[in-house]
Order: sequence, then structure tokens, then C-alpha cells
Amino acid sequence: MKIEFFWDIGSTNTYFALRLIRPLVARYGAELVMHPFNLGYVFRYHKYVLAEEPQAKLQNRGRDLRRWAEKYQLGFRMPDTFPIKTSRALSGALVARELDVETAYVDRLFTRYWEENDASISEYEGIARVANEIEVDPDRFVARCEDDDIKQQLIDVTQGALERGVFGAPSFYIEDELYWGKDRMEFIEDALQKGA
Repeated sequence: MKIEFFWDIGSTNTYFALRLIRPLVARYGAELVMHPFNLGYVFRYHKYVLAEEPQAKLQNRGRDLRRWAEKYQLGFRMPDTFPIKTSRALSGALVARELDVETAYVDRLFTRYWEENDASISEYEGIARVANEIEVDPDRFVARCEDDDIKQQLIDVTQGALERGVFGAPSFYIEDELYWGKDRMEFIEDALQKGA
């Protein structure tokens, strides 16, 4: 069974979802199809501004993220620089897919930002370091990220996500059913059981 995973590196909840979906994929022999998309654009399209939420809610969200990290024994920490621009990192994911290193790239990207407090992944300097760590020529990798067709792919995936009803990250599709959020794993597992 195929699970489509719409993600953006700038989403706190996507960090957790990436870690939590993998065991389900392995348990049910599912196929995880990653879709990097521009969450900032989607937010602007829907006129949603995170910082305009009540201060009490934002403070609670921070505590809740720490609870999730403790519960699942993950190295999550809120980066000093948040939010960041993510389009370059997302373009890098499309290039990594071409080079058959998508999983390694995405894993390293999320670890750098959400565990190692490295906001440089928003710039090509940081992307080049990630490429080097996964044994890809950093100069060629960054040059490909800048190609117009890669930029257009990111636009197309983002537009396609909007057309399918994606409004936030993480979002998962199993067939035509949308599951939004890191806390939907039980429902995703139910769908996988039915499809097994």
C-alpha cells in the first residue's frame, strides 16, 4: 500500500511524523512516497499566520513538543532560528530523489535542523554540507538545485498539494483519504491494516 507524505522541513510536527511513520511503513510493507512542498506558500494561500495564534496556545505548543520528544525518546530541540525559509532545502530533496539518495538527504536535513540547531540548511552553504555528508558532490548538487526545472517541480508539487486539499504539514494520503498531523498514526495504521 502506498502512503504519500507531504512534508516541509520548517514544520515541527513533520519532524515527529517522519520518525513515527517509518515503523508503520516497515511493519506493513508499505511504500512511502515523499512529497516536499512549500508550506509557507500554502499558509499564505489560506491566509494563516502561526504567530497570530493566542500566546497561551503557542506556549503550550512548545511544551507539547517537548512531551512528544520525551515520549518517543527523540533528540528534538526547538532551533534558535525559527522559522526559516525552506525552498532551497525542499529543492534539494527533489535533487536527492534524482540521485537516489532521498532518504539519506531528508534524514540528515531533519537531524541538522531539529536536533543539531543548524539553521544553515536554509541556505545553499548548509545544503552543500548535507550533500557532502551523504557523499554527493556538493557543488553539482547545489547547481542542480538552482535549475529552473527543479524550481518548477517544487511549484508543481505545492500546487498539486493545494488542489488535493493539503492545508498543512505533515499530511498523508492513503488512496483518497487525507490524514493531517503527527498524531494520526493510529488512523493510518487502521488504514494499513484494512489494506493488508
